Amino acid sequence: MARDLLLAAVAVLALTAGAANAQNAAAPPAYVAAAVADKSRPAADSARDADRRPVDMLAFAEVAPGQTVGDLLPGGGYFTRIFAKTVGAAGKVYAIITPAQAEAATPPAIRAVAADPAYGNIEVVTTPFETLVLPTKADVIWTSQNYHDLHGTRPGRPPTDVAKVNKAVFDALKPGGLFIVLDHAASPGAPLAVVDTLHRIDPQVVKSEVIAAGFTFDGESPMLRNSADDHTLPVFDPKIRGHTDQFVYRFRKPK
Repeated sequence: MARDLLLAAVAVLALTAGAANAQNAAAPPAYVAAAVADKSRPAADSARDADRRPVDMLAFAEVAPGQTVGDLLPGGGYFTRIFAKTVGAAGKVYAIITPAQAEAATPPAIRAVAADPAYGNIEVVTTPFETLVLPTKADVIWTSQNYHDLHGTRPGRPPTDVAKVNKAVFDALKPGGLFIVLDHAASPGAPLAVVDTLHRIDPQVVKSEVIAAGFTFDGESPMLRNSADDHTLPVFDPKIRGHTDQFVYRFRKPK
């Protein structure tokens, strides 16, 4: 009887410990949560957090203090700012833009972010993506809602060799480094033409292209999936904007 009670008590303790460990494993790192809560972020950025799930995204991307992160096509710097606060003073963030963006009549918004003393570890890097070279190798290269644009065929815009871009990203990473692709999902089997009409891409196209560059597929986050999105509307349509079905893939450069 005593032995049975002892075994039962041990089992309860093991289950309790297991539940606590699972809860701790699921909790995002404190430094990521602190970066998202940082008061220097614009209010307009913070207002988008519920939809963009930045704490979950950075935890999935394994961004950590002291790392070097490349933000490919950073836009207004929503994620760039959070990367900068997460990697800290010992880390570095490269905001990667094209020569065309750098030479535009209106300076890209990311230049103002990099000039802000609150984000002194951000450096803007101007480079053709097919020959992407960073000042130092990166731990993580990230692109958010932009990969589909590499396949764009807008008038006056030279075609992009996507295979070369993926290979350049591969070469710009440290061994074991991560390439994170977050984008708007198109229907399975959708033609590449939808990148110009709907600004979406079939996730399987992205997966096959990135793996072809030498990466291994390392995981997927379901945090931005939305089954209510039927993939028929352009991502800027007010009925779906900010709530599209999005996939988040993690690819790893082999060590």
